[in-house]
Amino acid sequence: MPLIRLEKASLAFGHRPLLDHVDLEVRRGERVCLVGRNGEGKSSLLGAVTGRVHLDEGSVFVRPGARVAWLDQEVTIDGEDTVFDVVAGGLPEQGRLLADYHHVAAALAHDPSAANMQRLEDLQHRLEAADAWQLEQRVEAVLSRLGLDGDVLMGDLSGGWRRRAMLARALACDPDVLLLDEPTNHLDIEAITWLEEFMAEYAGALLFISHDRAFVRRLATRIVELDRGALSSWPGSYDDYLRLKSEQLEVEARHNARFDKRLSEEEAWIRQGIKARRTRNEGRVRALEAMREERRRRRERGGVAKLRLEAGETSGKIVVEAEDVTFAYGDGEAVVRGLTTTVLRGDRIGIIGPNGAGKSTLLKLLLGDLEPTAGTIKRGTRLQVAYFDQQRAILDPAVSVMDSVGDGRDTVTINGREKHVAGYLRDFLFPPERLRSPVSTLSGGERNRLLLARLFAQPANLLVMDEPTNDLDVETLELLEELLMDYSGTLLLVSHDRAFLDNVVTGTLVFEGDGKVMDYVGGYTDWQRQAVAQQAEDLPQAGIATKKPVSKNIQVKTPKLSYKEQRELQALPGLIEVLETEQAKLEAAICDPGFYQQTKKAVNDTFERLATVKQELEAAFERWESLDYTD
Repeated sequence: MPLIRLEKASLAFGHRPLLDHVDLEVRRGERVCLVGRNGEGKSSLLGAVTGRVHLDEGSVFVRPGARVAWLDQEVTIDGEDTVFDVVAGGLPEQGRLLADYHHVAAALAHDPSAANMQRLEDLQHRLEAADAWQLEQRVEAVLSRLGLDGDVLMGDLSGGWRRRAMLARALACDPDVLLLDEPTNHLDIEAITWLEEFMAEYAGALLFISHDRAFVRRLATRIVELDRGALSSWPGSYDDYLRLKSEQLEVEARHNARFDKRLSEEEAWIRQGIKARRTRNEGRVRALEAMREERRRRRERGGVAKLRLEAGETSGKIVVEAEDVTFAYGDGEAVVRGLTTTVLRGDRIGIIGPNGAGKSTLLKLLLGDLEPTAGTIKRGTRLQVAYFDQQRAILDPAVSVMDSVGDGRDTVTINGREKHVAGYLRDFLFPPERLRSPVSTLSGGERNRLLLARLFAQPANLLVMDEPTNDLDVETLELLEELLMDYSGTLLLVSHDRAFLDNVVTGTLVFEGDGKVMDYVGGYTDWQRQAVAQQAEDLPQAGIATKKPVSKNIQVKTPKLSYKEQRELQALPGLIEVLETEQAKLEAAICDPGFYQQTKKAVNDTFERLATVKQELEAAFERWESLDYTD
């Protein structure tokens, strides 16, 4: 029996149906990812499951007794509430009792009156009767696992920490069905990784919306796509869905082409006039009318955004050079400590770190908006900077979509050519009827596209992007990736999207705690691989002391060894030396700045060979030690 079932569900806003008589079932243990373009109605479908959105037709069934929790895309909790109260609010009656108890306990500390004492005792009795103390422990456990302080006010938290608090609220009631709407937005990589691990072990059903491809690949057991009002189910992994969907679209395109050709032929026939009205041709006329109706009902796939960058003049070879840079706000702890790095023209640098680590501060240092407390930063010549703001601050909510890009003008200059603002915005999927709408009416994805349109309309040879991927659908993400990979200028990118980092950047600056920022070659996965290798090299010497120094003049112990084993032992030092030499060459090649300009196959082959050499080297050491210490 399914936990959730939608039957013949229909929903429309205006003339455009979002759900067109769709069916959906979700069972215990399933992790279903709902995908689709921005504006297709994915959040509305989740709202229909919870009852927040009422269907025009059809029904929603939730198994009796099943607990359903929803993590919304937007955070709307009052900033005066504590984190504990917000999380406890995810529980029904017990949550309100817990919140009242904590409020009275806090009031009692300032006003130890008899009335407050009595209220506290009454609440204690009610909590015991409702068995709410156990639920309080659950709230505390969830807070601990998400690293949240229950006494902090929501209003004092950043966007990312508020998102964590709302996630804790959804998890507090131990739901049978968990609905997540873009759960990774504003979370840092550490929190996303934790969420992945938690959800991978979650016993209930999971129905989630996400454009984070790494997150979807890790979690989804089934993909459900909402496309032009219809739902289609794709069992298996996200990569299986991509392959099968591509094949389906090719079949659909061929079918539509054949249908349109036949319709065109029939339209030509009907225009011949009297021959078409003969009695024996009435069936053909009725068939043509049916074809016209079928063609009228067909919903074409929406357009694809056409992203173009306005190229600036060539900057100097060195864009930014930082030498032993330290920065602290006032008398506080250093946000950046001892950073030394060089950004060259054409580099695409990703900046990775937890929320609050100082990524935006680092950008401001590199751009000259802040001056370092110690050390020096030199900036290159002829820099033209375009900045994508994480908070969308440069968009005025009261200004229209068209004026946000044109600044009152009807045209923009793209790569030296004048283009009408309406046509330019059409490339970013804004229809004519939306051009006069104020920015305040746009969705998160639409605001992101508008900010990209504004950004790309100005010449720039240094592109700075702070969390550009939030709220963008996968198709637009992939187009943005292609655009940035072909960009001839320099890119500084802050992102928690691991797939986006892997596909775009050539190097990373990583916050590793206590203000320390380390420089790595490659993207997120490359940083992970290099960090693991570095940790292995930094093991305490006592742990490595069991390995004796290798020398060609090793005095080999031969007691109790066979002749074949003695020969093997004598050959091992030479083998180890050869393997260590090859390992050093491979690691030097990986650290070369031009390494990632090779083909993907060549890069992967190098990493695979390095892993093999390390395994062979370890095996040679172990064999040498076992033979050398044989009594």
